[in-house]
Amino acid sequence: MEKTSEGVRAVERALAILQAFTLEDSQLSAIELARRVGLSRPTLYRLLYTLENQGYIVSEGDPQRFSLGPAVARLAHIWAAGLDLPRLARPVLQQVWEQTRETVALFVPRGDLRLCVAELPCPQPLSFKRGVGYSEKIERGASGRAILAYAAPTAAQLARYSQALDIEPARLQRDLAQVKKKGYAESHDELMRGATAVAAPFFDRAGAVAGSIGVFGPAVRLDKDRVASLAALVTRAAAELSAMLGHAERAPGAA
Repeated sequence: MEKTSEGVRAVERALAILQAFTLEDSQLSAIELARRVGLSRPTLYRLLYTLENQGYIVSEGDPQRFSLGPAVARLAHIWAAGLDLPRLARPVLQQVWEQTRETVALFVPRGDLRLCVAELPCPQPLSFKRGVGYSEKIERGASGRAILAYAAPTAAQLARYSQALDIEPARLQRDLAQVKKKGYAESHDELMRGATAVAAPFFDRAGAVAGSIGVFGPAVRLDKDRVASLAALVTRAAAELSAMLGHAERAPGAA
């Protein structure tokens, strides 16, 4: 039991070393690592030697600095290749559904469209739902514009999207800028009469927008105050999903 506990402690310490690296601090000195993980220099160097020997850490320079190695990239590639986004997002969507009891859906971009890949329908008699597999133009609706605002559309794309909406490109550009400022999008009576939607974008580990989480319900239940609370809820949920995908924490409204 004592040997087992010691082994578990060594694994926990090794993982703490790997988790000490961030996008902002991709290279760290031994002193910086020791400060972050709270290990003595001898223990730290023993673990660094083992991690480097296995390819999880690489070192260079004088003074010596450490960074993540190719073995970490290999694991990340395997994880990404086998990623099942709807399954990964299910607990996050479930939390939103339990707190709202409205329809909650997960959308991903597909060219000029957005596609619903997961949906938890509202259990109440008066509700709005479309189902998995439903697609719509990306410029229409809250869940679409939550994606589009962070997709950096070209001038030609903006012109095409604006024409479909029958508005000026400058108006659409202002609307998307407002979505980015708030960190979420909302729509009222846009795709279905009497329906209100609130959606927030989530991001992959490279920082690219990967989709949106939306909540949909009748306007009679989703008044101004409720929309504000839903906006905060879906923004937090989207940030949680982004973190699960490996994206660094993003403040709401950040570009």
